[in-house]
Amino acid sequence: MPMSTPTAAGRARVAILTDETGWHTARLRRAFARRGFEGRCADLADCRFDTARPGPGIVIPGFGRELPLAAIVRGIAGGSLEQVTKRLGILHALRELGVPVYNDARAIERSVDKSMTSFLLHRAGIATPPAWALESEAQARRLVMTETAAGRCVVLKPLFGSQGKGLQRVGLVDGRPVALPDLADCAGLAYLQRFVAQAEDPACPGFDWRVLVVGARARAAMKRVSPHWVRNVAQGARCLPAVLTPAIAALAEAAAAALGMDYAGVDLVPDASAPGGAQVLEVNGVAAWRGLQSVTDFDIAQALVDDLLQRRLGLGLDLARGSGTEAGAKAWA
Repeated sequence: MPMSTPTAAGRARVAILTDETGWHTARLRRAFARRGFEGRCADLADCRFDTARPGPGIVIPGFGRELPLAAIVRGIAGGSLEQVTKRLGILHALRELGVPVYNDARAIERSVDKSMTSFLLHRAGIATPPAWALESEAQARRLVMTETAAGRCVVLKPLFGSQGKGLQRVGLVDGRPVALPDLADCAGLAYLQRFVAQAEDPACPGFDWRVLVVGARARAAMKRVSPHWVRNVAQGARCLPAVLTPAIAALAEAAAAALGMDYAGVDLVPDASAPGGAQVLEVNGVAAWRGLQSVTDFDIAQALVDDLLQRRLGLGLDLARGSGTEAGAKAWA
């Protein structure tokens, strides 16, 4: 298995793959430094395949001709189909070269594609709203008409969207029928998920849960509270501390396992009729955690780094939690 050797400063280097540096990457770099490793940021857009030069056939900026010891994926910029395919290809290549990638390309692909997420959750028997992905506009319109006739509402979501952007309710919305828009405005595909109703009264706003799963364990949770039915933090929802109940923890852990995630931000909506009292809406493979960190004392960045070092790299618990700045890197010397 290819390994980078420690640098002159005594620290082995780990790639933090991100399209922007800031609060999250600073936290990760500090967490790596506490364990004696150097976290170096690189944008997947700047990484490249290069089979003309000696070496592994890929180039990660900041690592010269070496490979990183491991990589943690913090962000992937949007782009054309070709650009995104190449960026995910770099992650696939790192895995083929024996470099642990946290989360790897397969897990990210499963979570970014909402239709595959819904399929895998359904296949695993996890409570999740019924969902459909259709290219036929006629079929999609018939589906919405059927849901409307049954008194139900469905949410039209961008297949690859995030942060609650671009969501629309169709079907029976607030007592009136709302038709499906032209699929030409939706990249020619309708991903529809049955709406799970929550309170929209400003005096008693509804909420959902964001649960952080790290290394197969639910580690922290928050409520995202808003009078609006879209309850992403990016759309103005308030973050409140939440008790991580056994039922909610089990649902989140099962969802992360169904998608093969190293870590995940799992979104759940309350539903008294569902097993465990909730349904899983989405599973995020490149989850931000600034909102969650604001309502918990649990050090999320350190938990992610420690799980990578211990579980994926096999670093002993005592060594990974050592206070010396060179302790972790010496394990690879």
